[in-house]
Parts: sequence; C-alpha cells; structure tokens
Amino acid sequence: MTVDSIKPAADQGQPSAAAPGDHLKSHPLARLPREDLDFIVEFVLVSGSLKELARAYRVSYPTIRSRLDRLIERVCDAAQGRKPDPISELLAALTERGEITPGAARAVRDLVRTREGGSS
Repeated sequence: MTVDSIKPAADQGQPSAAAPGDHLKSHPLARLPREDLDFIVEFVLVSGSLKELARAYRVSYPTIRSRLDRLIERVCDAAQGRKPDPISELLAALTERGEITPGAARAVRDLVRTREGGSS
C-alpha cells in the first residue's frame, strides 16, 4: 500500500453531515494504541528525523527504524480494515523492550504458525 492509495474519508463517499468527532472513530489512526499515537506525534515533532527520534527514545537508530516499520505495517492494516495479529504484536513489543531477541521472536512466531497450520 502506498500513501497515494489511502484516500481521505471525504473521497471515500462518507457523509459529511456526521456529528462532530464521528469521522475520527473510523479513522485508521484511531485504531492504534496510545503508544503508537505518541510515537507518531514525536515523529512529527522531530520533522521525521529518525536520528532525533532515536535520541528522544534513547535507543539505537536500527531500533527506531524497526519500530517505525512495524508502525507503518499497522497503519496500512488499519487503513485496509485488517485486525492486527496479537501474537506478532506481543512479540514485537517484547523485542522492542529488549525482553527477547529478534531471533527468539521469529522462532516463537514460526512455532505458533506451524501449530496453527497443523491444527487446521
């Protein structure tokens, strides 16, 4: 999905006579958790500088880049009406906090997918 493929609500045929604030409930960003919204605000406040954002969060550039990539995926999923995968979200959060390694997260995710595929 590209930014060009995400159209404003007005371009999607939604009624403009809705009560104030109603349009926000269906906005893709409204489906994100508070920590993601806070991240977006920080991102905007540093003019999109990942170096500055990494400094603000006191993490490395690759860590902030990875978090932004996951956030982009969540925004795209929300814009397309897809629900986030709770296991992937949990593993991403644990990895982000340094509680598990990326390799361990991949191993757990692969194990879950194998078991889900085997039980079908």
